[in-house]
Amino acid sequence: LLDSAAESNEAEENDDLEHSKGDAPPVFMMPDGLSYFHVKRNGLIFGCSTARNVSPTTVIDLLSTIAKVFKDYCGTLSEEAMRKNFILLYELLDEMLDYGYPQVTQTENLKAFIYNEPIVVEPVVNTSSMVNPKTASANAVHKPVISSVNVNGRKTSKSDKNEIFVDILERLNILFSNNGYILNSTIDGCIQMKSYLAGNPELRLALNEDLIVGRNNGGQYGAVVVDDINFNACVNLSEFDHARTLSFVPPDGEFIVLNYRMTGEFKTPFRIFPSIEEVEPKKIEISVLIRAEMPANHFGANVSVEMPLPKCTASAASNVIHSPGHGPSQAEFIRTSGKIVWNIKKFPGGSEQTMRAKVTLKHPCTTQIRREIGPINMNFEIPMYNVSQLQVRYLRIAEAMPGYTPYRWVRYVTQSSSYVCRV
Repeated sequence: LLDSAAESNEAEENDDLEHSKGDAPPVFMMPDGLSYFHVKRNGLIFGCSTARNVSPTTVIDLLSTIAKVFKDYCGTLSEEAMRKNFILLYELLDEMLDYGYPQVTQTENLKAFIYNEPIVVEPVVNTSSMVNPKTASANAVHKPVISSVNVNGRKTSKSDKNEIFVDILERLNILFSNNGYILNSTIDGCIQMKSYLAGNPELRLALNEDLIVGRNNGGQYGAVVVDDINFNACVNLSEFDHARTLSFVPPDGEFIVLNYRMTGEFKTPFRIFPSIEEVEPKKIEISVLIRAEMPANHFGANVSVEMPLPKCTASAASNVIHSPGHGPSQAEFIRTSGKIVWNIKKFPGGSEQTMRAKVTLKHPCTTQIRREIGPINMNFEIPMYNVSQLQVRYLRIAEAMPGYTPYRWVRYVTQSSSYVCRV
């Protein structure tokens, strides 16, 4: 199926903005007649090539699975971890693929064939960019699924205590009109777990009692309505219809319990209101107001706002007006990319910020030049908050076990996937 097995390149080099037209597509053909596939994970590229007409989605899924398995066995996915564990990863790859055909791809099934122990590498965490390090998502859990050794060759325990980490992760896709109205909105969510429970006991997970699956199935006012939902193969759904309860034995490594999608009306965490005024033939003033409409006890972390300017921009000066309680905030014109980039460390709920920019053009402003402004793109992460209101009511072991005390860590994370406003 595949002519060459998946391989990992070193961390992606900075693109030369003058010559690069952006990242390569995940699937492309070259003059040599081969088709190339790749996925990026944590700054690493996993790629393969084939001379045959294979299913692109199958290959992309396989590369994603390889990256996941590597992370499960190394504990963390980084350039240093892959260097230190090259023999282990080569052994995994040899078991997962035979002559380019996928064989065993599940973390727990591979254990019987793997004899090398991982060398644990401490993950590099940039704490300066984290507003609250305690709100790191569950995929910050960096423990291998098998016994390991440290860089000095000493044995490390698999886990000091029985723990299970749960993420309710939601990615928002929102499109605003230039007057702040929502044109399109969807939520792509998932419940993700990583279990370190001894003996792999069966677990029970309960969701909202008023959860409705299918937008046409009615429901009371205020009920959580998702368009569709799909479950991991290990989940037992016998009690889902009447009690909204799932039961399952968690597999080794990181896995997704369920995926869900929600469309229609929901309260967006941020609203964007842009305005453009032509003050002189070659000068325009741009104002962007962003209002945080989430509760005051939540905040947006590491917020980044980008707004492309016309190619004929000669200069741009910007300043930020914000209310007290915000973290550091600055906006500047990046000439090489032709964008104004506005970074906000912490954006509390119930507050608003305004960025004003005075732009000088090389030519008089025309309709075509105005069209080159925007759209505004916003990136952010909101810890311990979810827009859909989907909740984990409880997570417990199905059968009581005397003396067995598990630790449960449930976290909610909302991220922007595509948060765009037209201007």
